[in-house]
Amino acid sequence: MTDIPFRGVRAVHDERTLVVYQAYPPEIAEAALAAGTFVPPFKRERMTWIKPSFRWMMYRSGWAGKPGQERVLAVRITRAGFESALAQSCLSHQDRDRHASRAEWQAELAASPVRVQWDPERSTTLAPLEHRALQLGLSGPAVRGYVDEWITGIEDVTALAHEVRALARDRRIDQADALIPAETPYPLPARIAARIGATV
Repeated sequence: MTDIPFRGVRAVHDERTLVVYQAYPPEIAEAALAAGTFVPPFKRERMTWIKPSFRWMMYRSGWAGKPGQERVLAVRITRAGFESALAQSCLSHQDRDRHASRAEWQAELAASPVRVQWDPERSTTLAPLEHRALQLGLSGPAVRGYVDEWITGIEDVTALAHEVRALARDRRIDQADALIPAETPYPLPARIAARIGATV
């Protein structure tokens, strides 16, 4: 794992889009799947967190088993939308390499509709790894952009989550890994990498 950057974005992506994951209760998931985007009872006024890492989503949702996270959705969004969110983001914690003072960080945090959080990536057994996975919290105009402009498709991957969990619990890790969509390094523009504290 030494060749993996400590903080780097890895995702399923192509020339135009990438996949992020979210987990919701059935009523929100069903409405989103029917509409092709998020509609009520999804609440636009709340911060919504998107995650490019399938394994980290499995850790966060307890393999789609936690209350309110029973359905895992793979949401395909435009790279342009994703990068515009990163370009107006702020780290959720002060980084002394990026902010000369706490006051500077707090001012940037207050002005930004997007939060960047780096959490330990997870293995297929959900053990923490040394490198970090990205979480992106969207609020205000970023949520509106996400819902109204960036989403190109939504897929329910709950059954996949349950299948991978069963294989992982049986220690059939190679078979589990073969089912998980391959996440490869996402090519961040240099200015965005610097803004989010990526180490590429």
